[in-house]
Amino acid sequence: MRVLAAMSGGVDSAVAAARCIDAGHDVTGVHLALSSNPVSFRSGARGCCTLEDARDARRAADVLGVPFYVWDLADRFRVDVMDDFVAEYAAGRTPNPCLRCNEKIKFAAVLDRALALGFDAVCTGHYARVTDGPHGRELHRAADPGKDQSYVLGVLTADQLAHAVFPLGDTLKPDVRAEASRRGLAVADKPDSHDICFIPDGETAGYLRRHLGEAPGDVVDETGRPVGSHDGTYAYTVGQRRGLSLGHPAADGKPRYVLDISPVDRRVTVGPVEALAVDEVVGVHPRWCGTVPAAETGCLAQYRAHGTAVPATADVTGDVVTVRFEQPQRGVAPGQAVVLYQGTRVMGSATIDRTVRAAPVPAGPSR
Repeated sequence: MRVLAAMSGGVDSAVAAARCIDAGHDVTGVHLALSSNPVSFRSGARGCCTLEDARDARRAADVLGVPFYVWDLADRFRVDVMDDFVAEYAAGRTPNPCLRCNEKIKFAAVLDRALALGFDAVCTGHYARVTDGPHGRELHRAADPGKDQSYVLGVLTADQLAHAVFPLGDTLKPDVRAEASRRGLAVADKPDSHDICFIPDGETAGYLRRHLGEAPGDVVDETGRPVGSHDGTYAYTVGQRRGLSLGHPAADGKPRYVLDISPVDRRVTVGPVEALAVDEVVGVHPRWCGTVPAAETGCLAQYRAHGTAVPATADVTGDVVTVRFEQPQRGVAPGQAVVLYQGTRVMGSATIDRTVRAAPVPAGPSR
């Protein structure tokens, strides 16, 4: 079949494209230009989408002997990913831009264009597996748990999975690098990109400040008593401990964590770690990788990209998904995605709209 290989300029996408060629597919490489003003070089493992990355992708395509093109999707990326990122933080939520990029760019804009051009599938270097199950194509975790990217692919629909190819899902990362070296790919030892690609210096608060300006307000405790100040609620996320700059230490001497963010009144509420515990989350805008789960479906729920999936129950009512955890969870924030699994299979995902706090543990009898 005709496969469009998305080549980022990194080792994973290069080896993924090579494996598609080995499988007998007619492969064309494409690099996505996502920055309106790309810098020349990448700084170590930070960022991507530089001119260096584009050149690395082209050189890999030359070694593999496949046609290569650059698609300018900078405007689409700015609106669907970057602007969305800023708007979510401005509203007091914590978004995942990688997940949004997969949903809106790689498996919407790119896949739609690829199908219109007569391609059968899009290949990427994501670490995940797609298999044929009793009800169609299924998305599963990768064999390498340290590199598994099924969480950020939990936004894919069944139709998109039908046109997705992930050749690295059954391989460990060191083996991918070794294979790249054997194939003569210069990116074999290139560092993986980390953090947010459009914030190469890693300073998320500074990036948001440049777009939103300063909006000073109070940091308060659970009683509403001011205990500090801030320059903008966008610099905080639920569960954050460091960088709170509290002017008044807690009476019990214990550390404080961000419990709530209210951009409207510019207030950040902090409290003890116990107050972070939530029993359930209410998710909206669900995306199902297959059939919609039945009511009260037992599952595993993961709410952070590098977190652990925990036992839960999911209840779907229209476009609202209520996920109840078997044990209270800490650091769950609106704006995050909750991705549901059954074993290694991804059922789907939803965007967390609100959390329900766990009931306080009653005090024991005095002695």
